[in-house]
Amino acid sequence: MIDPKTLVGNWSYPTSIRAGVGRIRELPDACRALGIRRPLLVTDPALAGLPIMAAAIDANASAGLPTPVFSEVRANPVLANVDAGVAAFRRGDHDGIIAFGGGSALDCAKAIAFMIPQTRPIWDFEDVGDAWTGAQTSGIAPVIAVPTTAGTGSEVGRAAVITDEATRTKKIIFHPRMLPAIVIADPELLVGLPRRLTAATGMDALAHNLEAYCSPAHHPIADGIALEGMRLAKEWLALAVREPTNLAARAYTLCAAHMGAAAFQKGLGAIHALSHPLGSVLDTHHGETNGVVMPYVLAFNRPAIEEKIARAARYLGLDRPDFDGFLDFVVALRSEIGIPDGVRELGMTEDHLDALAAMAAVDPTASGNPVPVGAAELREIYVAALEGRIAGR
Repeated sequence: MIDPKTLVGNWSYPTSIRAGVGRIRELPDACRALGIRRPLLVTDPALAGLPIMAAAIDANASAGLPTPVFSEVRANPVLANVDAGVAAFRRGDHDGIIAFGGGSALDCAKAIAFMIPQTRPIWDFEDVGDAWTGAQTSGIAPVIAVPTTAGTGSEVGRAAVITDEATRTKKIIFHPRMLPAIVIADPELLVGLPRRLTAATGMDALAHNLEAYCSPAHHPIADGIALEGMRLAKEWLALAVREPTNLAARAYTLCAAHMGAAAFQKGLGAIHALSHPLGSVLDTHHGETNGVVMPYVLAFNRPAIEEKIARAARYLGLDRPDFDGFLDFVVALRSEIGIPDGVRELGMTEDHLDALAAMAAVDPTASGNPVPVGAAELREIYVAALEGRIAGR
């Protein structure tokens, strides 16, 4: 039995992380460390009224740090959310941001902090080429990230996913200064997370580690991080779903999320390319969608990744240490934690095929897939996911 109280550390990879049970009490100290005296807390409407939020705000207030809340954040944040947050920041004369919540709240908060000094539209900083170099860096607000889910790893990322409502596409906004300066990773904050969200966000973390590991780019450091991130997801995700108050499981799934986001600087692939259009058009949960399409993409990519996945299967200690054993593990995990078998359960039909495949083909993550993909190949994977047909099974 692991004592969760021993799972405490101060890490600097890739930013300053205060990990451990009860460390949310250090929020005032984190603000002071960054010179923040008038923080704006950015979260989503579901979290805004919960006791964990009130406790954090009260701790800051007791330390002489009044902390207003901005919670106009959608499950898939849009430009209007970012614009409203920037207006609230300026209106309150704030000097820093506390990003509190899951990936959507954290992404929106980082985008708000980034856009404070910008005079150009946010879409000018989409993660394409060196677009980020045109940003104004002086005046970007410092961010303290407090994750309440173990999935996106946005707390250790340098990008934010924002939906362009005009084109109904998710766009990745990138800048190195979007990386939060301090992360407070307190597993107690995840205890109230519903079973379905624990499962969905955990599959997001697994997807990040898996796709980073499978990316054909050369980055052995990311490969090592991704392998351990996958092992942590294998060992602890289902337990976190079954036992939501298990703080060791919560702590290790948080680590898996951090590791996935650190590793995917190497690249992502077709799992995300297929998931992003489904999220923007059908408003599906990103992590759950990643989990749904994961085995179909694995099967499609088999010719390019079979040997590498076999190495991962051995590292994970699977009973069958080969590609099929790894695929069986993914399918079994999905079933155990309640992830749907196919995209039809997410609301997709054959009528969506052509439009979603075209959107997936131009998603920036598609270029990182180990097997080159265009609209035709991505449509093929969507069809398999509609039919519930995993090649080779």
